[in-house]
Amino acid sequence: MNNDRILRGILLMLAFCVMAPLLDTASKLATADIPVGQITTARFLVQGALMLPIALLMRLPLRMNGKTTALITLRAVFLIASTYGFVAGVQVMPIADALAIVFIEPFILLILGYLLFGNPVGPRRIAASIVGFAGALLVIQPSITHYGTAALYPLGTAFSFAFYMLITQAIATGMHPVTQQLHTSIAGSLLCLPIMLWANGSGITELDPVMPQGLNWLWLFGVGFWAAASHMCMTVALKCAPASTLAPLHYLEIVTAVTLGYLVFGDFPNALTWAGIVIIVASGLYIIHRERVTLHQARSVLPSEI
Repeated sequence: MNNDRILRGILLMLAFCVMAPLLDTASKLATADIPVGQITTARFLVQGALMLPIALLMRLPLRMNGKTTALITLRAVFLIASTYGFVAGVQVMPIADALAIVFIEPFILLILGYLLFGNPVGPRRIAASIVGFAGALLVIQPSITHYGTAALYPLGTAFSFAFYMLITQAIATGMHPVTQQLHTSIAGSLLCLPIMLWANGSGITELDPVMPQGLNWLWLFGVGFWAAASHMCMTVALKCAPASTLAPLHYLEIVTAVTLGYLVFGDFPNALTWAGIVIIVASGLYIIHRERVTLHQARSVLPSEI
């Protein structure tokens, strides 16, 4: 992996950190008039429509076996839950607050890796995870006071996205990133559309679809477009540079989120939220550091065992 490829990966990861909050901003703008379930459905419809011509132009194989189809469907279920939770959260709370809560996802992945796969987890990383969760509570507690239980939705997003990432890792080696996005979008659409049809006219606020008017069409398109663009940047970035190099850059997303939240909605984190953000980010960076140390130790031991 040469320096040019690593630099390209870093630039693509920075692009992700800029574009992902644009997805969040479009979602929050749409929630003023559009139900959360409809926004979630729009993400998959638009993303699928964008990915299909790309996959066809690249002449990628689109057939899947039964096992892969099941994993893609499960991946879509968790991404639906993740998207719905985040959109429901930012409907009432600032984007930066919701994103800070979602940033506990690496700690959840660490715990799931230990519980499901027996991955070794040292006491330092366990301690960092506990501290990170404590930081999340600093964001969640005042948010519940101001916004009610909706402040817990981003917590559900963090758990759902952690499972989504585990499934993504399981299929990453056998499927092209564009095909992954396309099939996940198709599966997500097929799962969401029947719910929207069932909820039509039901009066269920979060699900009953409405006809978009004016700029709402743009916001709904933006949700799918920025989702597709940002996740493609991240996927390609991981092919250009090591995850250990890119992972710390992910936290720069909070900078874009705070900036857009202030410019578009006039939101700015208070002192307690900033304290929580700092604790979460610091704990996450420490876990990334420990992962690097562990990997380096494993590599240094390996030659002597051969």
